Amino acid sequence: MKIYTYVDNSNVYIEGCRFSAVKKGMSPSVHAAMNDGVVDHSWNIDYGRFHEFLCGADKKEIGAAHLWGSPPPSDSFWSMVQSKGFQVETFDKSLAGKEKKVDVAIAHRMTKDAYTLVDRRCDELTLVSGDKDFVPVVDDLVQEGFKVIIAFWSNAANELKNSATRYICLDSYFDLISAR
Repeated sequence: MKIYTYVDNSNVYIEGCRFSAVKKGMSPSVHAAMNDGVVDHSWNIDYGRFHEFLCGADKKEIGAAHLWGSPPPSDSFWSMVQSKGFQVETFDKSLAGKEKKVDVAIAHRMTKDAYTLVDRRCDELTLVSGDKDFVPVVDDLVQEGFKVIIAFWSNAANELKNSATRYICLDSYFDLISAR
């Protein structure tokens, strides 16, 4: 059994900062934090533990572990993420400061891997994103017999959670994946 992992870094990080803000009492709920723009900028992911959590320390073999995002001010960040086991791909933000190309790149890589590398009888594809834009890709892969796991915070789009073979709520693993 192999596991193939696809992480939308900005998506999981920003929502993790919101979840942390709620845990610290900075906002009463994730939805309130979203509406009020409240985030805990001091929170960060421990990418080594996150990689192990996603890819498994058990008998699974890692088929691939991909992470996408926009370059932060320090290029050393992406080197650190790579040293923790992720293959990294970055895209510059638009002039308006919006991420472009990331969702399409993730969907493309997942689909390409599914039909060229993944054994649908036993391998798993894990998507770390809560974006409902992924629903058509996940729906198609599941209908084709692939096992697709969504791992994200509780505020992931319900349509995405419901389209997956299995959903893993990261809220329960907050302490495990948080940098100390």
